[in-house]
Amino acid sequence: MASREQLDSPSYRIAALNQDFLLGDSMRGVRFQLEYAFAEEMLRRWGVHSTIVAFGSARVREDGPNNQPRWYEEARRFGRIASERGGALKHNGNVRENVIATGGGPGLMEAANRGAMDAGAPSIGFNISLPHEQEPNPYTTPELTFRFHYFAMRKMHLAMRANGLIVFPGGFGTMDELFEMLNLRLTNKAARVPIVLFDETYWRRVVNFEAFVEEGMIDREALGLLRFANDAESAWDALLAQGLLVARDAPAASQSRP
Repeated sequence: MASREQLDSPSYRIAALNQDFLLGDSMRGVRFQLEYAFAEEMLRRWGVHSTIVAFGSARVREDGPNNQPRWYEEARRFGRIASERGGALKHNGNVRENVIATGGGPGLMEAANRGAMDAGAPSIGFNISLPHEQEPNPYTTPELTFRFHYFAMRKMHLAMRANGLIVFPGGFGTMDELFEMLNLRLTNKAARVPIVLFDETYWRRVVNFEAFVEEGMIDREALGLLRFANDAESAWDALLAQGLLVARDAPAASQSRP
């Protein structure tokens, strides 16, 4: 007959219910897989086939100083326009195309999610656990509001369904996400994703793109990977001009994505 000592031993716990084991170093790969599979399953339940990813600063406020109110309002307008015209409202049967996806936080991410809500469309928030906890904004669809531990898996989900990318003004985090996508495009590790930078004056001031060419770090053709726009309507037009697929010409949902 088993003694209490055996029954209480950590080795006797069912592995799938043993949190100490699941959170150990040897299970890091499994945790990666879980973060991928959980979000993947929920997105499929909602019929999300493709997204338009909106990056931008969490610090911008609707009533903030300088250009912040205009940036916020245009990000909100863009979220509505993309959701109404891109296929997020299930214009293609039960498949949703070009669903707004953000990092799920406040600021310009909030604004884009809010615009999708204005249109009556779902939107996605790919949140990340940080030392100073980021809470999801109130405009993401609750069933499409995720929290990741690993930046790498969060970035993968942001990139893998992206039909287009709009990048509003931001800081280091926004720069990281922008250059990640530019590098994926330049190396053909991502599909031909249209990229639009919002507020040309801001971007030309904080990043000297021409210097990359002048110093021989990139070919001039690489600058063709991005366009600039100064309002929501022209941002949508710039995505279309670069080949953004909308509901009527999007690929069938059964086709796989890398």
